[in-house]
Amino acid sequence: MPYVLISTQIRLTGPTMVGDEYSDPTIMSYLGARKTTMLGNNFSEYHVDEPPRLVLDKLEKIGYRVVSMTGVGQTLVWCLHKETM
Repeated sequence: MPYVLISTQIRLTGPTMVGDEYSDPTIMSYLGARKTTMLGNNFSEYHVDEPPRLVLDKLEKIGYRVVSMTGVGQTLVWCLHKETM
């Protein structure tokens, strides 16, 4: 899984959304993420209580690099990529 998206509301203190229902369970476990389904949604997401800076630090340690970042309304989104060997 070479790409990962993470996002948070603009307050930057967490929680941080770190993946969708198809995300690599090994990476989600490493991040300490829990899978949740919000009422009314027909899909699941992985969340951690940590702020995005700590999540980005953890992902960098396993080889991910930020390739883009944007703000969408009150949400901040980062796209990370890991080179495959």
